[in-house]
Amino acid sequence: MSLPIRHVIIRDPQLDLLQKDVWSKKFVDAYILNQDSREPIKLRHRGGHTREYPKRSYEIVMDKETYHWNAEYDDPSMIRNALSFQFFQWIGVPSPQTRPVRLYMNGQNLGVYLEIEAVDRRFFRRRGISVQSIFYAINDNANFGVIDPDTSRRKHSLFDGYELILGGNKSRLQLQSFISKLNTLSGQRLSTFLSSNLDIENYLRWLAGAVFTGNYDGFDHNYTLYRHKSRGIYRMVPWDYEGTWGRNCYGKPCGSDLVRITGYNHLTKKLLEYPRVRKRYKAILEDILKTHFTTRRIMPVIHQLHSKISPYIYRDHGRKWSFSTFHGEPDFMRNYIVERRKLIAKDMTRL
Repeated sequence: MSLPIRHVIIRDPQLDLLQKDVWSKKFVDAYILNQDSREPIKLRHRGGHTREYPKRSYEIVMDKETYHWNAEYDDPSMIRNALSFQFFQWIGVPSPQTRPVRLYMNGQNLGVYLEIEAVDRRFFRRRGISVQSIFYAINDNANFGVIDPDTSRRKHSLFDGYELILGGNKSRLQLQSFISKLNTLSGQRLSTFLSSNLDIENYLRWLAGAVFTGNYDGFDHNYTLYRHKSRGIYRMVPWDYEGTWGRNCYGKPCGSDLVRITGYNHLTKKLLEYPRVRKRYKAILEDILKTHFTTRRIMPVIHQLHSKISPYIYRDHGRKWSFSTFHGEPDFMRNYIVERRKLIAKDMTRL
């Protein structure tokens, strides 16, 4: 089956605006071809350091729906995000749907992209989840602590590191209050507070997902935090899992032991101080190790995702990696799974 095509038409004045400043948050007007019709869309660049790459990523809004077209420039396999989000769905954590596509702009073939569902109000509506507020964790200050990791000083605001996607000032204050109490309460008072304000089961499964996939950057940013409307508790959704399965966010091999089993942020540290939470986390790890994080379960998905885009990689001239590296990725990822299983099994004995 051939990959879907996304053919964008953008007029010169709007294209000039788009290319003038890759860091601009402003959308420009464009069209996407849909059979014989043209549908208006809004388009802008997206990403962090990747905005200055020769193959860039985009965010589009079409008929009030938001999607991300990720170039996956640093990932030699181009499937790590898709595989990771599938893995999170297996272990019971809501995650974005993905689809590989071929992107054309004004007739020019920009190559293979990964189309990713945005985590917004519609994301939760599709899954029947009532949501009160949504936050994107956009930098390392989203570590649930009170100290800025760059300056080693107290943060100017406990909202540092977050971007409010849904909600108002009340939502900001609620999150700041949550972080403040996390850092001031202790013992039974903190345990009671966390049980009432955090979906601990969801959090531990999200933590396990980041640990198994080896996402070093996934603990203090690159996640979505949302507050459930009726239950009033915070939950996690993964985001940006390109630097996983044995490679870092620049695509360099980083070993299977890069990420420790307990993760890295302050909320995880506080939670795992409680024996009952450690016991539950260990049970989750054991179950995932037995049922989901196996070569038998994962390798067919890797081969399916890899083979689907393989015929089009040769025509993707904006890619960073060689064809030989791309073709070796399934074996590379298999080795990661085998090594990671042994490391996690060993580390679980210390929980």
